[in-house]
Amino acid sequence: MDGIIEIKAAELQSAARRLSAGGRHPLAAMFGRDETRKGAGYAIYCLFELPEERRMVMLKALFPVHAELSYESLTPALPAAAWYEREIRDMFGIVPLGHPDPRPLVLHESFPKDFHPLRKSVAKDAKVRAGNEQTARQIPMNVAHGEGVFEVPVGPIHAGIIEPGHFRFSQAGESMLQLDAKLFFTHRGLEKVMEGKTPWEALPVVERICGACSVANTWSFCQAVEKIAGVTVPRRAELIRTLLLEIERITNHVGDLGNIPGGVGFAPAISLGGRTKESMMRLQEEVAGNRFLRGMIIPGGVSMDIPSGLQQSIRTRLQQVAVNVADLAKMFAEQDNFQNRIRTTGIVRRKTAVDLAMVGVGARASSFAHDSRQDFDYGSYHELDFHVVTARSGDVAARLAVRIGELQVSFGLVQQLLDQLSAASAELTVELPVRAGENWGISESARGSNLHYVALDGAGRIDRIFVRSASYPNWPALPIAVQGDIIPDFPLINKSFELCYACLDR
Repeated sequence: MDGIIEIKAAELQSAARRLSAGGRHPLAAMFGRDETRKGAGYAIYCLFELPEERRMVMLKALFPVHAELSYESLTPALPAAAWYEREIRDMFGIVPLGHPDPRPLVLHESFPKDFHPLRKSVAKDAKVRAGNEQTARQIPMNVAHGEGVFEVPVGPIHAGIIEPGHFRFSQAGESMLQLDAKLFFTHRGLEKVMEGKTPWEALPVVERICGACSVANTWSFCQAVEKIAGVTVPRRAELIRTLLLEIERITNHVGDLGNIPGGVGFAPAISLGGRTKESMMRLQEEVAGNRFLRGMIIPGGVSMDIPSGLQQSIRTRLQQVAVNVADLAKMFAEQDNFQNRIRTTGIVRRKTAVDLAMVGVGARASSFAHDSRQDFDYGSYHELDFHVVTARSGDVAARLAVRIGELQVSFGLVQQLLDQLSAASAELTVELPVRAGENWGISESARGSNLHYVALDGAGRIDRIFVRSASYPNWPALPIAVQGDIIPDFPLINKSFELCYACLDR
């Protein structure tokens, strides 16, 4: 692929600083790779977005065979690197010297310290477990100390039927001084599982990384594979892919309009949001034969067409959804008690959003106009008339307002896509030749940009895949957003980001 800059590991920190350009070029992803079977050593990749050029630049820091697996941490200069560096240490044993938080991230106490599962020497079905405290990883929780400060633990098993996450609040009176979160309790090892598979064999796994982002994950993955193959997807397939992504965005956003008021028990809004999402889920089943739009996007195009009758069903359904969204917006605006709860609550300032390279609604609500639909060329977005919705206050109210604005934009995009689809040629797929190579794909999910890196060997099988969901760069913002607010506001703040556990536990 174009845009790979190979450097020595000792040069990584300085090179990343330069390429970041003070945050103007966000760190989109950072991951490790084991190249020992090719006679090389290990490598760390850093992907930086250059939106002004609509492209990505990739730094590849090389660790030769038998070299010391350590480097100067990027985190002190680039806070967005914090989680990536901790995960690389867990998965490959490459140590970021000077990292401000060297605790394990992904692998918990049940794993031995010297276990690094993404090394090629580790079998997919390896059975490992720490024998005792001396061999186990230790992950102490960070808490505040001082007179009158106390701790409130929440999770990892929650009262609601949600995935596990352990939150530890440090309180002074009612105010949250500090929040530490321990996640990755149900990590599935999907990147390891997909090694050695063809893209077609990996496709069902990719579709199931996250139920809410099936289209986004699959499209990002297929983009990477298609770039390696050097093929251009038929225009009709690109229109359908773009349409599917916007339908998925609408489904998730209307669900969020019902989930956010759930944090304060705003029952009429909860009910209307839930009913509207169910309506969208039924539309998705009508389009794809299942409620998650799986099976539609495939390497080289799409598996099914959207004929004229189905196009009309989409138009009709979205007309009613648009009415419901307008009703929800009116409910929110007219409820003073609700407005009092969401204004100035859970603030993330623009500098924080830039420093953490946040994405999606979380970034745009803090006036960081970060949207891959605008910043990169994929799908049919370059043919469409739309704008990126932003807000300035960075609070719960802003994140709610951005979602409502984005829904209006998506309604318009769907109409444009359906109009263009009626005149597009019938071709849906193109054959993919088997080629070795590496490349990336990106798509704008409801939560923000979703990025996949794929490396294929000479037999066309996956040597390395890295998945970075939109939730991954946004989770570190949550502990910052809650500072100074009260514990009863935590569910409200948390739901306003709508962060996903499954996307982390890939």
